[in-house]
Amino acid sequence: MSSSSHIHDIAKSGFGRGTNELYDRIRPSYQAPALSFIRRAVDASHALNIVEIGAGTGIFTRALLAHPEWNFSINEIRAIEPSEGMRSIFSKTVNDERVSINQGTFDATGIESGWADLVVVAQAFHWCLDYEPAAVEFDRILKPKGTLVLIWNLENRDGAEWVAQVRERIERHEEGTPQFRLGLWRQVYNAASFQQAFRAAHEQTWSYNLEATVNTVIDRASSKSYIAVLPSHVKAEVQQDLRRILEDGEKKWVDEKLGIFEYPHETLVAIAQKL
Repeated sequence: MSSSSHIHDIAKSGFGRGTNELYDRIRPSYQAPALSFIRRAVDASHALNIVEIGAGTGIFTRALLAHPEWNFSINEIRAIEPSEGMRSIFSKTVNDERVSINQGTFDATGIESGWADLVVVAQAFHWCLDYEPAAVEFDRILKPKGTLVLIWNLENRDGAEWVAQVRERIERHEEGTPQFRLGLWRQVYNAASFQQAFRAAHEQTWSYNLEATVNTVIDRASSKSYIAVLPSHVKAEVQQDLRRILEDGEKKWVDEKLGIFEYPHETLVAIAQKL
């Protein structure tokens, strides 16, 4: 998940073969209101050509295909993903003749010019390493008045003290990776090609709660690329610390007997229309 033929080393190893089954199982899907919001933003009454860059294991793709406002709006989805391991899971989990998955990056999608009504990057654009070439590629493959969407599902650290503590514990291991929370990805708005080709981006956020257990939260943390690459003994220490945080934290119970509690989340969507 990178903007150029250079893929961040931690993304390359953290999302390599053997790490993606957990990622696909534990990462949350996308909430219906956010998908409806995106559909309303796409100015097209015909069936849409969609490019999804950094498509990962297919979590967003499957959500789009299952959403009633989207299912019959899709002509074709061309998914682009640099990780062979993620493409392998995608191929196993997405079964729709309108969808294909190929290797590519933010600035080298292999898509013909002016093909796409919509370009989506879900849970990946913070890995962008060079915003100008990415903006050039978005402009090149989109039709006039096409739509660019960046979307993330995020743990909401303001939703509960234990969420903030979990985040602080795992963030010690980020090793300078360009995580969403740093906001570096918004630099694309300042890229010359973005400003020439797109209207100003509009951002919207939704807050909600998922249901989780202690193991859910630990597995979610373990699916982070920078945790996945840790030596096994260090990873075990992190997981032990997270278990302590969760046992001590004040949780809002859904079913205390079953150990199910609310896991605060939010989704951010950034939308920009091509001129």
